[in-house]
Amino acid sequence: MTLIRRLASIPLMGAALLALTALPASAAPALLGHQAVLDLNSGASAWLLTSTALVLMMTLPGLALFYGGMVRKKNIISVIAQSTAAFALVSVLWFIAGYSLAFGKGPDAVNGYIGGLEAAFLNGVTSTTAHSLLPGIPELLFVSFQMTFAIITPALIAGAFAERMKFSASLLFFGLWHLIVYAPICHQVWGGGYLGSLGVLDFAGGAVVHVNAGIAGLVCCLVLGPRHGFGRDNMAPANLAYTAIGTGLLLVGWLGFNAGSAGAADALAGTACFNTILAAAAASLGWLAIEWIEKKKPTLLGLLSGIVAGLVAITPAAGFVDPKGAFFIGVIAGPACYAGAVWLKHALKYDDSLDAWGIHGIGGIVGALLTGVFASTAVNPLSEGASIVKQAIGLGGAIAWSAVGTFVVLMICKFTVGLRVTREGEVEGLDYSEHGESIHS
Repeated sequence: MTLIRRLASIPLMGAALLALTALPASAAPALLGHQAVLDLNSGASAWLLTSTALVLMMTLPGLALFYGGMVRKKNIISVIAQSTAAFALVSVLWFIAGYSLAFGKGPDAVNGYIGGLEAAFLNGVTSTTAHSLLPGIPELLFVSFQMTFAIITPALIAGAFAERMKFSASLLFFGLWHLIVYAPICHQVWGGGYLGSLGVLDFAGGAVVHVNAGIAGLVCCLVLGPRHGFGRDNMAPANLAYTAIGTGLLLVGWLGFNAGSAGAADALAGTACFNTILAAAAASLGWLAIEWIEKKKPTLLGLLSGIVAGLVAITPAAGFVDPKGAFFIGVIAGPACYAGAVWLKHALKYDDSLDAWGIHGIGGIVGALLTGVFASTAVNPLSEGASIVKQAIGLGGAIAWSAVGTFVVLMICKFTVGLRVTREGEVEGLDYSEHGESIHS
């Protein structure tokens, strides 16, 4: 793709500025026919405002604490810093170019693979415009809600390379990955691209967020290699209380993630809300059962990991399945993610530090495929024609784009700022070697 090669070959801000200055004056109306005049639905807007806050809470402080508690004490600050940096950097890039690349449909959009740049810097987006997907919602609110999804996705990937990637590399990675990988896949599924046109169902981000982040995490941990001492040193979580608090915040925030994706406070949102809670509970019990049988003891970390596995798996299906479908998705996802996060990782000896691939990748794939099995037109008319084959095609497209794009981004980082901290810095801990701070200071 010419546009993608251009973005990958020049600095981030320069790319966005160059794109904007290249726009003709006549491009002022954003999205070129992809907009609607705002016909305000105050109830739906209130719910989306609430959902935006809930999803933002998932990253800060939810994911930051969830990941922070699972690393060793000397790396807690570094992991929290990465979640915080993802928030700051992606928010700015979403304003500059990400939103337009994800949802733009102008003349420079590329064959259903990536949007155009006519809405760069939110050009033409005003308080009186609405995106055609949600004509009763102010477009700036739609931009905000979608931005929270864009923020958490690269932050999830950090779980795969925790405790060994340089902070400068993580910043460059987050920025390039957002533009080259996330925005195009978002466009392909939700922005009018080819996967959405094929009838691939993804209610709230199974492929766009979780499979995308999980595959990227797998590529990252394979390219970076394992942490020093992996398989030999004690790498037990430093503070499971942090992880438990983070999980609770993720669980509550996920109601905005899934039920908010209904776009209104209606029956569909209610179904998505209940399905989210039920699947999380079922997956937690499923994970716990397998762990208890294998290790002879139930662990808090297992309960918490199972909750997140269920949340991931129900995400693509939340607004397409009934509660029975949600239950079975959760029951299947818990053991499946346990197998990925424990058995597969140990068998193949790759170092997915905090199981970004094991939970988000495998859970997202399981949920996306089962959406094609359990989708019901009684819940959502868009479920008509759903099939596991269509879902598999959608997954194949998202996986291929994410894997190749992530590898390209990592190579750019490797040959510019470098990827890994020094051995001495890793042994000392990234909190001090990268940030000059300590959890005790």
